[in-house]
Amino acid sequence: MKRILVVDDDKGALTLIGIMLDRGGFQVLKAQDANEALEILGKETPDLIILDVMMPGMDGIKLCGVIRQREQTANTPVLILSAKHDATSVISSMENGATDYLLKPIMHHDLVTKARQMLNLSPVAE
Repeated sequence: MKRILVVDDDKGALTLIGIMLDRGGFQVLKAQDANEALEILGKETPDLIILDVMMPGMDGIKLCGVIRQREQTANTPVLILSAKHDATSVISSMENGATDYLLKPIMHHDLVTKARQMLNLSPVAE
């Protein structure tokens, strides 16, 4: 079972995304901020990392840059999932090593499909 780390300071969003991914057949690790995410990443390496942009302290874009600097996660796919849809946020995310960028709110099928694509898994039958 593929493991996905989800980092979002909004407990509701974190729970909802976790449920979507769990139902999609993934094991979900959760963190509410960059420090908690880095603590988890110090112990294990997930197959995919999903980051929110707007978080207190270190935001998701900066965290993505830190993730890319770590040997263990330098090549781990990173999906930015954010309500920010301005070009600056998207470009900055990609410049800091994001693999892809999706807008919130997101539907269950779209999230699971994107995760499966990023992990090179076959699509789930409808």
